[in-house]
Amino acid sequence: MAKIGFIGLGIMGKPMAKNLIKAGHELVVFNRSQGPVDDLVAAGAKAGRSAADVAAQVDIVVTMLPNSPDVKAVVTGPGGVLDGAKAGLIVIDMSSIAPGAAIEVSKACADKGVIMLDAPVSGGEPKAIDGTLAIMVGGPEAVFEQIKPILLNMGASAVHVGEIGAGNITKLANQVIVGVNIAAMSEALTLATKAGADPAKVVDAISGGLAGSAVLNAKAPLILAGNFKPGFRIELHIKDLMNALETGADVSSPLPLSATVLEMMKALAADGHQSDDHGGLIQHYEAEADVEVRC
Repeated sequence: MAKIGFIGLGIMGKPMAKNLIKAGHELVVFNRSQGPVDDLVAAGAKAGRSAADVAAQVDIVVTMLPNSPDVKAVVTGPGGVLDGAKAGLIVIDMSSIAPGAAIEVSKACADKGVIMLDAPVSGGEPKAIDGTLAIMVGGPEAVFEQIKPILLNMGASAVHVGEIGAGNITKLANQVIVGVNIAAMSEALTLATKAGADPAKVVDAISGGLAGSAVLNAKAPLILAGNFKPGFRIELHIKDLMNALETGADVSSPLPLSATVLEMMKALAADGHQSDDHGGLIQHYEAEADVEVRC
C-alpha cells in the first residue's frame, strides 16, 4: 500500500482521508486546525508538522482545499509541499479550483520535478463518507493509471478527462449543471406549492419521468423536510460558479443561467445562509413567493 500525505481535512477531506486509511494506506496528514488531525491520528494516521513536512515523508500528496489561493499557498508557498518535495513526488489536487490556477501550480511543480494531477470530485459529504465520489482527472494519463486504484478508494468512478486543468473544467461543467438543476427544481416545487399541489406528491409523480434526476432524488427529500444541513455549502457553490464565469469569459462562452443562479446564491449568502446546503437555494424562491415548500 502507498504512503500518502493528505492536506486539508474539512467537510470533504476528512472522510476521504479516513477511507484511504480503511483501504490500508499509511497516511501523514496536515490541516490548519488541529481537531481533524487528532481525529485522523486516532484512526491510524500520523500527524505532519507542515505541508513541507508531509511532502518530505511520502511519495504521493493529496490536497483537498477550499479554492485556488489556498492550493497555491499550500503547494507553492513558504513551508508548502514543494519545499519538502523530492523529485518524482505526485501531487493529486482534489480541490475545486480555477483551471488556470491548476495549470499555474502544475508548472511550479514541474520546475521541481514534481508531477501534478487535478482531480476534483462530485458527490458532496455523503458520497465522501461512503467512498462513492465521482472523480474527474486531468494530467498525464500514465500517472493517472498508476494512481487510479488510490482514487477508487475514495470514489465510485475516476475518469481521465485530459491534460492538467481538464479535471477542473469538467468540475465546472458539473457545477453549472447541478446549480441550474437545483434552481429549476426549486422554481418548480415553489410553483406547485403556491398553486395548491402537494410538493411531495409532485416529486413522486415526476421523479420517474424526464424531469427525474440525481439532484431531484438527493435534494427534494431534504427540502421537503426543511433540512439544509450542508452536504455542499452555498458559499462553495458560489465559488465554483464564479470560477465558471471567469473561465467562460476567458474562452468567450456565455453562461447566462449560471450567472442568474450565482446572484440568487449570493443574495442568500448575504442573508446569512452561506453555510446552508446548496439545496437551500429554494429559500430564495420561498421568500419571493411567500410560501414554504414542506411536507
